[in-house]
Amino acid sequence: MTFYEKVYSVVKTVPYGKVISYGAVSALCGAPRCARHVGWALHVNPSPETVPCHRVVFKDGSLSPAFAFGGENAQRLLLEKEGVGFDEKGRVKPCFFVK
Repeated sequence: MTFYEKVYSVVKTVPYGKVISYGAVSALCGAPRCARHVGWALHVNPSPETVPCHRVVFKDGSLSPAFAFGGENAQRLLLEKEGVGFDEKGRVKPCFFVK
């Protein structure tokens, strides 16, 4: 399995209404120092309808300004539709991260 395939496999397990960080995805793929590579994999996600890349955020809960499928506001809207809450600085609240 390639690194990108591992990324897609991990991201598919993130439940509806939850998020995970790029770093956590890379750690679960066996490459804990490859968070940027996770971003690159998600940028070329071949199946956004089955790989919910909008559920991957920075470790502080902030959203990617270069969200591949419509920008930061699109990512936030997708997360809000799933019930994900944000703080006053626009970051995902910690309680919405996968444990």
